[in-house]
This record gives sequence, C-alpha cells and structure tokens, in this order.
Amino acid sequence: MQAPQIEQMILAGLPGANVQVKGDDGVHFEAVVVAEAFRGKSILEQHRMVYGTLGDNVENAAIHAIALKTRVPETETA
Repeated sequence: MQAPQIEQMILAGLPGANVQVKGDDGVHFEAVVVAEAFRGKSILEQHRMVYGTLGDNVENAAIHAIALKTRVPETETA
C-alpha cells in the first residue's frame, strides 16, 4: 500500500477533507486529516471515522501502523 492510495480511501469516506499522508516503507504511515465532519466530535471519534475509511486494510496488515492527527478546519473571522 502506498500513501496516495490511503489518501484516496480517506477522501472517499470523508469528502471535502484535507488529507496528507506520508510513509515510504509501504506499511507505516502518518496522516493529517482536517475535516468539517469532525466538528463536535472527540479525538477518539475523529480517529474512528478515519479508521472506518480504511476498511479491513489495518486489520489485514496492508497498513501495519498509521499515526493520525485530526482536526476541524479553522474558521475565518471577518
């Protein structure tokens, strides 16, 4: 598995998110996901949402480890 594939899976499950995935060994990754869908959710809920987009890829070891950073977009003030 490669970083662009993971980005696409996350984007498919969280449309409109800003996603950046790094990792070059094919099994260990770091992802930063910024999504409006996270608003009002705890960090644990946000991470579960991201893991949900990855399906069985974590359980079947296609992705051995992924370090997540999640947040809501900053709102602009006038």
